[in-house]
Amino acid sequence: MSDGLVVLDKPAGWSSHDVVARCRRLYGTRKVGHAGTLDPMATGVLVLGVGRGTKLLTFLVGADKAYTATIRLGQGTITDDAEGDVTATGPVAGLGRAAVEAAAAGLSGDIEQVPSAVSAIKVKGERSYARVRAGEDVELPPRPVTVSRFDVLALTQTCAEDGTPVLDVDVEVDVSSGTYVRALARDLGAALGSAGHLTALRRTRVGGLDLTGAQTLAELGGLHERREPMPMTPLATAARAALTTREIDAEQARALGFGQRIPSEVPGRSEPVAAHGPDGTLVAVLDETRPTARAHVVFAPATS
Repeated sequence: MSDGLVVLDKPAGWSSHDVVARCRRLYGTRKVGHAGTLDPMATGVLVLGVGRGTKLLTFLVGADKAYTATIRLGQGTITDDAEGDVTATGPVAGLGRAAVEAAAAGLSGDIEQVPSAVSAIKVKGERSYARVRAGEDVELPPRPVTVSRFDVLALTQTCAEDGTPVLDVDVEVDVSSGTYVRALARDLGAALGSAGHLTALRRTRVGGLDLTGAQTLAELGGLHERREPMPMTPLATAARAALTTREIDAEQARALGFGQRIPSEVPGRSEPVAAHGPDGTLVAVLDETRPTARAHVVFAPATS
């Protein structure tokens, strides 16, 4: 199989760019991309597209995501995670589960979130993180995000390396695309009259794709060395797992293959729709916002 998706369990310490570069060598093609960056300290689901699978990535970037994380209350950092220097401290004495859960509830639902200043967001043509590292004070405007789940799992009283009393909070969150979990850590600390940053982050799901059957880089490297087939989820299977799906008949498949429109199954539907032909082939990803559907991308062009 030369086209499809690979769900990778990214190791800590690797950038998403590094993973893509490694997989280009393992799969023997330059045509490899990813659907949403993970910070180097983070682990978990990184969805890769190979060959024509890269065309599916556009529709996964905006998918909702799920994470497990550890938030350290009592210290804030310049990056809002463990990669940055400590810039603030705050009290944690007396903080219990009820207070933490109430603060998490206040950061749930449809909220306005100020992204972390050390981020890839561009400010006047330059990445925000570059401006911060150059000594600038960067204030990013808030943006609407949705936190559909913010569950507190466990609380652990401990001390940081410098002896500062801290409270480590294990959480699970489901968030919309564009949400910064490290900003949630920062804001949870602020809501509790303290400070906060992220010490661990693991992405467990991107849309309908999760860690079930995910590959590690070590596993892929071993397969490559032994010259065994490299794993890949075929386009049709990947689209069914990741997108809203629609079954179309042969005539509709032919029309889409020629670049024509077909009637929308659910006119006004905002999400992209994967259209599958009678034989199960992924024919196209559709835009059904209007009464007639057009193809965002055609995967099975008509030949005659």
